[in-house]
Amino acid sequence: MARLADYFLVVGYDLDNRVEGEGQGCILQRFPEKDWEDSPFPQGIELFCQPSGWQLVPERQPASFFVAVLTDINSERHYCACFTFWERLDGSKLQKADTSEADEVDEEHEESAVVQSAQVFAPKSLVLVSRLDYTDVFRNCLGLIYTVHIDSLSVPLETVIGNLLTCVIPIAGGSQRTITLGAGDRQVIQTPIDDSLPVSGCSVAQLFRQLGIVNVLYLFCAALTEHKILFLSSSYQRLTDACRGLLAIMFPLKYSFTYVPILPGKLLEVLSTPTPFIIGVNSFFRSETQELLDVIIADLDGGTVTIPECVHISLLPEPLLQQTQTVLSMVLDPELEVADHAFPPSSIQPSTLKIQDKEIRAVFLWLFARLFQGYRWCLHIIRIHPEPVIRFHKAAFLGQRALTEDDFLMKVLDGMAFAGFVSERGPPYRATDLFDDLVANHVGRIRKEEAWPHKVLNHVKELAEQLFKNENPYPAVAMHKVTRPSENKPNSAHNQKSFPSLDEVGVQLFIDHAAAKLKTAPPVVKAELKGMVPSGPPLGDIVDRNGNVMANSARRLEVVRNCITYVFENKMLEAKKLMPAVLRALKGRAARVCLTQELNQHVLQNRAVLDDQQFDYIVRMMNCTLQDCSHIDEHGIAAALLPLVTAFCRKLGAGITQFAYSCVQEHMVWTTMQFWESMFYSDVQNHIRALYLETEEGEQQNHSEPQEVFAGGRKISALELASEQNRLWPTLSKEMQAERVQKEESTVFSQAIHYANRMSYLLLPLDTSKNRLLRSSGLGDVESVSNSYVTNSIAGSMAESYDTESGFEDAESSDVANSVVRFINRFVDKVCNESGVTNEHLKALHTMIPDIVQMHIETLDAVHRESKRLPPIQKPKLLRPTLLPGEELVMDAMRVHLVPDGREEATGLMGGPPLLPAEGAIFLTTYRLIFKGTPSDPLVGEQVVTRSFPIASLTKEKRISVSVPMDQYVQEGLQLRSCTFQLMKIAFDEEVASDLAEVFRKHMHKLRYPQHVQGTFAFTVGQSGKMVVEHKTKDKNQSLKTLSKNLVKTAKKTIGRQYVTRKKYAPPTWDNRSSFQSELDEDEISVSEEVEQSSLTLSSTIRSSDRQTMSNVVERACCRDYQRLGLGTLSNSLTRSKNEPFRISTVNRMYTVCRSYPGLLIVPQSIPDTTIQRICRCYRQNRFPVVCWRNSRTKAVLLRSAGLHAKGVVGFFKSPNAPAAVPSQADSTSLEQEKYLQAIISSMPSYSERSGRNTLSGFTSTHMSISESSDKLRQPKIGALMKQVMGAKDDVPGTFSRGALGQRAKVISLSQSKASGKARNPPRGKWGSIRGGGRPSAYNPEVGTRLAGKESPQPNGGPTEALFLRQHKAYLYIIGDKAQLKGGKQDSFQQWEVVPIEVCDVRQVKNSFKKLTKACVPSSVTSDPSMSFQRCLEDSEWMALLHRVLQVSVLVVELLDTGSSVMVSLEDGWDVTTQVVSLVQLLSDPYYRTFDGFRLLVEKEWLSFGHRFSHRGAQTLGSQSSGFTPVFLQFLDCVHQIHLQFPMEFEFSQYYLKFLAYHYMSNRFRTFLLDSDYERIELGVLYEEKGERKSPQVCKSVWDYIDRLSKKTPVFYNYMFSPEDDEVLRPYTFISNLKVWDFYMEETLSEGPSYDWELRGRQERVAEETADKPDSGGGPKSRRRVVWPCYDSLSKAVPDAITKLLHDLQSLEAELGQTSERWRETWDKIKTAQRSEVKLESKPSFSSSLLMSSNLSHQRRSQGVYLQESGVGSSINLALECEASATSTPVTGRTISSTLYSQFQSTESENRSFEGILFKKGALLKPWKPRWFVLDKTKHQLRYYESRQDKECKGVIELADVESVIPGTPTMGAPKNIEEKAFFDLKTTKRVYNFCAQDSLNAQLWMDSVQSCLSDA
Repeated sequence: MARLADYFLVVGYDLDNRVEGEGQGCILQRFPEKDWEDSPFPQGIELFCQPSGWQLVPERQPASFFVAVLTDINSERHYCACFTFWERLDGSKLQKADTSEADEVDEEHEESAVVQSAQVFAPKSLVLVSRLDYTDVFRNCLGLIYTVHIDSLSVPLETVIGNLLTCVIPIAGGSQRTITLGAGDRQVIQTPIDDSLPVSGCSVAQLFRQLGIVNVLYLFCAALTEHKILFLSSSYQRLTDACRGLLAIMFPLKYSFTYVPILPGKLLEVLSTPTPFIIGVNSFFRSETQELLDVIIADLDGGTVTIPECVHISLLPEPLLQQTQTVLSMVLDPELEVADHAFPPSSIQPSTLKIQDKEIRAVFLWLFARLFQGYRWCLHIIRIHPEPVIRFHKAAFLGQRALTEDDFLMKVLDGMAFAGFVSERGPPYRATDLFDDLVANHVGRIRKEEAWPHKVLNHVKELAEQLFKNENPYPAVAMHKVTRPSENKPNSAHNQKSFPSLDEVGVQLFIDHAAAKLKTAPPVVKAELKGMVPSGPPLGDIVDRNGNVMANSARRLEVVRNCITYVFENKMLEAKKLMPAVLRALKGRAARVCLTQELNQHVLQNRAVLDDQQFDYIVRMMNCTLQDCSHIDEHGIAAALLPLVTAFCRKLGAGITQFAYSCVQEHMVWTTMQFWESMFYSDVQNHIRALYLETEEGEQQNHSEPQEVFAGGRKISALELASEQNRLWPTLSKEMQAERVQKEESTVFSQAIHYANRMSYLLLPLDTSKNRLLRSSGLGDVESVSNSYVTNSIAGSMAESYDTESGFEDAESSDVANSVVRFINRFVDKVCNESGVTNEHLKALHTMIPDIVQMHIETLDAVHRESKRLPPIQKPKLLRPTLLPGEELVMDAMRVHLVPDGREEATGLMGGPPLLPAEGAIFLTTYRLIFKGTPSDPLVGEQVVTRSFPIASLTKEKRISVSVPMDQYVQEGLQLRSCTFQLMKIAFDEEVASDLAEVFRKHMHKLRYPQHVQGTFAFTVGQSGKMVVEHKTKDKNQSLKTLSKNLVKTAKKTIGRQYVTRKKYAPPTWDNRSSFQSELDEDEISVSEEVEQSSLTLSSTIRSSDRQTMSNVVERACCRDYQRLGLGTLSNSLTRSKNEPFRISTVNRMYTVCRSYPGLLIVPQSIPDTTIQRICRCYRQNRFPVVCWRNSRTKAVLLRSAGLHAKGVVGFFKSPNAPAAVPSQADSTSLEQEKYLQAIISSMPSYSERSGRNTLSGFTSTHMSISESSDKLRQPKIGALMKQVMGAKDDVPGTFSRGALGQRAKVISLSQSKASGKARNPPRGKWGSIRGGGRPSAYNPEVGTRLAGKESPQPNGGPTEALFLRQHKAYLYIIGDKAQLKGGKQDSFQQWEVVPIEVCDVRQVKNSFKKLTKACVPSSVTSDPSMSFQRCLEDSEWMALLHRVLQVSVLVVELLDTGSSVMVSLEDGWDVTTQVVSLVQLLSDPYYRTFDGFRLLVEKEWLSFGHRFSHRGAQTLGSQSSGFTPVFLQFLDCVHQIHLQFPMEFEFSQYYLKFLAYHYMSNRFRTFLLDSDYERIELGVLYEEKGERKSPQVCKSVWDYIDRLSKKTPVFYNYMFSPEDDEVLRPYTFISNLKVWDFYMEETLSEGPSYDWELRGRQERVAEETADKPDSGGGPKSRRRVVWPCYDSLSKAVPDAITKLLHDLQSLEAELGQTSERWRETWDKIKTAQRSEVKLESKPSFSSSLLMSSNLSHQRRSQGVYLQESGVGSSINLALECEASATSTPVTGRTISSTLYSQFQSTESENRSFEGILFKKGALLKPWKPRWFVLDKTKHQLRYYESRQDKECKGVIELADVESVIPGTPTMGAPKNIEEKAFFDLKTTKRVYNFCAQDSLNAQLWMDSVQSCLSDA
């Protein structure tokens, strides 16, 4: 029972006390004056009576009523009903008030002005304070008091108030009470049936009407997730109702934060509180609420909800949100559904407000039932007595509901409201209500119906009915009788009297009288219906519907189970095969649960001892399982594994056992306080359950069955047990009670000790010296995230016990032990306080914990020591690589994983087995970096994977972190990129210490960039002591700067002083300024040096050891070549033979003129050496023009030089004949230059002494159209070529001109093309026109007007037409750099012409190569279409660069072929110049396409003429910064392109080019080291090859190596070589004609690169030895083998026919014991035999024409014979490219070669004497299988096939080997139901074959047929 009203007050305007002009209210009277004990008087009521402030008004306002809510310190709510009316103030009071005010305030306030007017009204409030919320009753009661006062009824007010304060009513129970206050009134008070359900009246429905569905849902979610909510309205009562409504829909959760439905204006600062709240404020104060940034404002009058930007409200999870909205709209707006119906039902009205209100609440009840279904299964009961202590296991709830991701539910469960919900509804024995019933008994129904809105609506209506009944159990009775004030009185009566002062004594008497009565009355005992709270269906069933079960999970679980079984049965190989599948399966939750269950079965008595390998597998599975666990362990996986990690162990040594926990510590979950708490609580619950089950069983032994199990066969849950115990508790004696409390407490205590141990196991790392814990887990930051609902007031005991500092501030300094102790202490404090452990016990725990940790550390140390000694298990054996002679290991095996990169072939993505990732080791030798290992995939585990590259070719090394799929950890790794188109991504194994990895990197860098070239492998090979180069003086020629200095010095020495003083070097604008600056400084310093010419001897520049140099120089390649070309001889002591136009000059024998040129040079006969010394300074690097080749037919010569210095250029082209009074330095040199060029021109026989001179330009302009008058049809094409090469004047460098065919036909310039495909309208001077069957190009007459873009030359006073007709080409073309030749104007009277072209810069080559390697060997797989291979290749512009070089070369070839000489004068004369000059010679002279010729070409043009191999290859530390620039590789690629187009013109194969390309970068040989002959002599490398053969196995020159190898094997030879005499090759050069070189793409993982032949030989021998052994088992061995594209060497697996025949021949000869002759001799014999055959035969056979024919196509003899072209590759391998011979050229998936014989296989026309189906028994332990057998008399063999249609023979039995055919007997597994006589056996020398025919007849036939074959033979 409770009082209806606790206090009654009269509050009025306080006239005496006005603060700052604002009115105040004061309590005039209050009854009773003493506070009630159970409900103290709330303070500050006067503020709430006038929330907007106390004010006087000039007019009387109507009386108002509202209910404010105040919350006291015990969070009890007090309802203050305020009834306010307005009283007129009489003058005297006012005067008094005003004078007092006037003293304080100078100016009269507005109100005083009001006061002067006729009348003034002040508010007065009657207030009733109650703990019950009966708004209408309060309104009636206060209205009655007011009426009694106004209408002056005869009832004394004291009586009415006395009655009101003494009225007592029940709180709940559903009874009706009729009350009267003694003024002729009567009211019925209806109490609710169940007071736990809120009473809402119509407030919820009203709220939805005001704000709408979505807005209210926003507010609902905001309130539950603890946001601040503010209601605005101009009506106070509506504010109260809205707040009440919001609270009502939150049921069963109770709002526990600040709740003030009506906030007075004076307290508005409350709104800036940091805590959540629900507050209502009058709209009058709207402006003050504007600046609140984090408050959600709901305007009830305007129907809006404003959510600030910074507030994010988590909404209900879908589909709940959608379903809730649907049902709400059906309740609120039932017409919506039928609004579109043609015949809408006659009347669909929403329910009345009262009913609608309950329907809406029912929807929210239904919603909560869905949200919290199964919550009781996640409650842990930790103590039953004296009070139940209950915890909620949040992680389990979220995990089982599959809602871990859901933001809303997470926040709700973490909120205060839910904490209250658990403590209120957790206890298992209490009264239950509607929600308990719903969540326990109706979940099934809710789940069934959730998708059917109408069914949901029916359910909602049922619930609504119950809610309505709760508030209105009886039909409404009209027994109310309330008097209202009479209408006309208040307005007419001006003399209305004010509310009287009441008689306190009278009222107090009433109260005392009632109190006495209550004391004597018997107490009202209402039996509280307590009962066990039902738990509802367990959560398990719920998940299967929404937890997405992984596909074919049953199969996965099967795999997991099998694997575990294999491990425990010790079938390790089987387990290993299943392992990857298991690790994949363990991503799914079901498999993880299955794993824990399976492992559990193998634990006996809490222990399972395993051997090393079993232990390792189990640990790996555990790690994988834990890896995906979140830190809160929502699926309980970590919880299930916790007992297992302390059970599985292995013996390490005497008495030392290692448990699994030491290997699974790296997971976050172990460092989460929440996890340990929930684990602890669930364990405690189990123990307490066991405790009570035991006591019960003890009591009930006399019963037939113990009570452990219900009748239904279900186990009693802990909650049910607890509820039973709670029921019995009051019946127990005190002793019994104490005993039970004590037992429970000690249970919790023992668990706490157990957990302290467990935690130390999992938190202390195996190696306690490492601070792993501190870094990875942040053990300290756990206090904030606790799952408990007790505030974290850790008991005082902690202070005494241990280190109260905050978790981790000094963690870094403290060791692991301290931090673990602290973590465990915090845990123990928390759980023990929550579960009521006594203080003594808690102290005992705190003293124990450090000891526990210390003991554990000691055991771990021993384990750690022993575990280090363990051999690493189950890791594959490390394979040793074979090393070259002289190659040594620098760092031995480091275990690594080779991780797949962007090449997909090896990973199995394109079919085939996944060879990568592989595990093995990396070796660093003096020459290479080698990975050797085996694939991780057990299905290809027996293959060996090798990947290696020369250390000198390393271009980029970067650190990466790799997660290896087999192991769970991310490891540090390296990505190493090599310019041999190889990439190694390695991840170091965990056993490799990180400092070791660092040492590895340092060594690698040291080897990659030695201090000096002598540190490279080519020099150090075979010297066992690592060679350390002791530096003499700094090397003189390391870079351009020093080179230029030396040049200047030597120039001065040679020339003497006269020129030096006139500093001729103006620092040029385009070159490296600093280098030339240093040159100038040199000048000044060394001016005084006078050196006599005579004193210059060899000894001054070359070391004495090389005095015999000159004789060696004569033997150099250049000289041999010059003599072959007839360019001058060195006979009779270098004297000149006058009749020759050229001579060999020794001016550079001391390398003084030009450091980078060879010692002997070809110059015009007429030019003396002194001129040369002067000329050379006009050219960069002193590289003046020298002759390098002469066309034997036209006698045109090819010259090479560097570009000119700036002054030289300008002087050269300005005006050679300009009169100059004093010839300046520049003039004189330019005159000498001219003389030099003139001398070259004169040397040409075609040069005749005509008066007229000419240029190419004149020829092109005049004769383009009149092609008849040109004596050679070729010449117009040169004009076209020129155009193409030079590009028109206004071509933008670096773009493709799109082919504008107007006046100036722009042709593709030499700039880099962005895309070859873009030039859609091809320019007319197409490349085809060069060799287009002799048609003249159709060119516009003006097209070629001026090649360099100038006007036609006639205006310059050029010669007349007639001269042009006679002769029309320049004698000498100078191919120069466009950028350089800008200043020169062309003079038409010179015999030379300059062709300006754009050259590719070295930087361009470098960048292009970088992009090319990334395109061919990407570092990671990408699906991005813009990163596809083709796109990357195009972006690299490599093909465009090749196109430019080839294009210029073809132009030069054409010019030389038409009789003009050409001087190539580009950049420094050692990069592009070398490429062009070498290609021109290769194209023009067949000699260079032979082995000797190509070697000579490279030695002459590349080595002697000083291509800077060391600098461009970044071979030393000094050149590291310049980076790798593969100019030579570019040249080899161009040769490869020409080779593809003319396969019959080259003696060497494609493999030869690849071999050179590889070793040019590998530094294995000395050939490609150093930058010039001068440097080679200085180091003594140049001539050492002769005579020095210390270690024959170590070749120093790549050429010797190739010679030696060629003698053994035809690998470098091209079988299609049949050259035409003097053929000049003119390849197509468009990008569309170029192919990507397969050298860039191929890889052989079986053996590594195939270019180090010694390694191949060894590997093959090993392979053969192993292959010979096993073949003892019978049965024909299949000849077929699988060839994998990136693994096997294709040429070895499928050699071409000729190589194979040669090989067979050799092996047969060896078998016969003959000495096998060299392959070359055999081949030559065959060729000569062929030739004679061809002569005899009238028509050549196919094969002879293939090998010998020269009648293929007249201009271009391309790929021999076209068989079907397969793949995107280049030509077909028709035994054409000899590398298919015996080399291991791995072919990637892109090129496939067809073999020669494939089309000659006749399949149908085989001789089939007898055929049919026989069953054949397989080899040992194999089953019988039916096969199609064919007996072939002609070939004398019995073949069998899979089926009749099958073309491929499965096997062959040679009849020659057959000894007998006899009837057989059936053996095991033979076909059923076949008579015995159908079996027969075939006995051969090797084995016995068992056959079975269909019947005996058939068998006889077969036997006879075979027999007849045998007898015929």
